[in-house]
Amino acid sequence: MGTGLREGMASIAQKGLLQPKETLSELKQKTNSLYIGIPKEISFQETRIALTPLSVALLVNNGHKVVLESGAGAEANFSDNDYSEQGALITYNKKDVFDADIIVKIAPPTFEEIEMMHKGQTLISALQMGALKENYLKALLNKKINAICFEHLRDEGNILSVVRAMSEIVGATSIFIAAEYLSSVTGGKGLMLGGFTGVPPTEIVILGAGTVGEYAARTALSLGAEVKVFDSSIYRLRRLQNNLGSRVFTSVMQPIVLEKAVTTCDVVIGAIRATHGRSPCIITEETVSKMKPDSVVIDVSIDQGGCFETSTVTNHKDPVFRIHDVIHYCVPNIASRVPRTASYALTNIFTPILVDIGDMGGLMNVVWNRPGIREALYIYQGHLTSKNLSDMFNLPYKDIELLVAANQ
Repeated sequence: MGTGLREGMASIAQKGLLQPKETLSELKQKTNSLYIGIPKEISFQETRIALTPLSVALLVNNGHKVVLESGAGAEANFSDNDYSEQGALITYNKKDVFDADIIVKIAPPTFEEIEMMHKGQTLISALQMGALKENYLKALLNKKINAICFEHLRDEGNILSVVRAMSEIVGATSIFIAAEYLSSVTGGKGLMLGGFTGVPPTEIVILGAGTVGEYAARTALSLGAEVKVFDSSIYRLRRLQNNLGSRVFTSVMQPIVLEKAVTTCDVVIGAIRATHGRSPCIITEETVSKMKPDSVVIDVSIDQGGCFETSTVTNHKDPVFRIHDVIHYCVPNIASRVPRTASYALTNIFTPILVDIGDMGGLMNVVWNRPGIREALYIYQGHLTSKNLSDMFNLPYKDIELLVAANQ
């Protein structure tokens, strides 16, 4: 009986494979045809783009329409021609892009861009809750749109997928930045980051054993540097040890041990994230004043206020300053330093979601079936569906599951 059943299943599968292409193309046309818009980023030094040309090709082959504002990919070294060759429509008018049913962008839309949006539209972008103002949120709500905050997107393993991908890039890149500023070409000490036979290795202290800290440690170790990692959580330190697969100096935030490590090392990477609000200030100005001349501080936590008392925000055009003869690099958006790599990482997350919206017959079917996307949806048809935002601004909250059930 079991054998007969297996043979029957195999026969069905065989017939599926032998279906004429006309039948398959008929099936493909049944998917929801999406109209996707990619505007050019206008926020300060945002150089990434949400979809790469090959992702556009995939979406177009699935029967979707993609319109791109001219120059949107230029900062990530993707030309308009790269996109048009893969089937994207190129426009010089931002209004054409905002006529689309789905807008995919990196930075939150400006008030002028919100003005161009229309009822029933879906927005996939960052929200940047730390800088969010009530009048901005109300402007989005008044447009009666659906909005997904990509910082809250979770994958099948319940990992914050965009946050994780960007943290991996930032962690590795922070070490390459350190190598650059240790070089005498940039006014550094003239050290090569790493270690050689007979030459003592560069000493790097990493504050924070999260994803940024782990990838900074991984990169530094691969270059031959001596790495010390500090964190307040034994769990995170143990996880970092296990993930690296090699023994690395780890310590809890013991003030005497920490000060000794910071004042004798060549590079300190500050990668401590706050769950809510400002990141904790771990290193005082007094400790910085005791550091070796021309040593390098890279404050990755600067977007949350920074974990060095001496840190102030810089930018990609003017990235460093000196205090107590210590080089400080405090640029908030490090991933925009490698925008092409970052864009590839982002497109790998956004494209499957867009394909699913088409294949599953609309956004709500995806939200209903994918809890990781449901959590990231903060506005549905003009209703606020995020409890955190509701509590933050004391605005009415609607449970997304009840809203969807009411619309079935």
